[in-house]
Amino acid sequence: EVHVVESGGGLVPAGGSLRLSCASAGFTFSEHACSWVRQTPEKGLEWISAVDDGGTNTDYADSVKGRFTISRDDANNMMNLQMNGLVPEDTGVYLCNAVQWTSGEWNEYWGQGTQVTVSS
Repeated sequence: EVHVVESGGGLVPAGGSLRLSCASAGFTFSEHACSWVRQTPEKGLEWISAVDDGGTNTDYADSVKGRFTISRDDANNMMNLQMNGLVPEDTGVYLCNAVQWTSGEWNEYWGQGTQVTVSS
């Protein structure tokens, strides 16, 4: 059974830090590229960051560049997002996504998200 579970969210003051984790099971995590996506009622789904399956290439939305760092730990089937210098605009549900293109189709997995709330 496939499992994708985010953790590490919480309520923090502006300027604080959080470290989100995405634990997975039931598929070959090391062969999947991964992303963090933020969901809010106002903006819907917003891409935040991504790392390729090799772990060598990363990318970030302009709004978090320089403050967030994405990484992966394939030995533990896990992805992380270090969030520093948090601002209220970072508030939202952070979702973990893993995707692989193989055999002419996409395999894509989503967690249910972890809530991040940044107070002013």
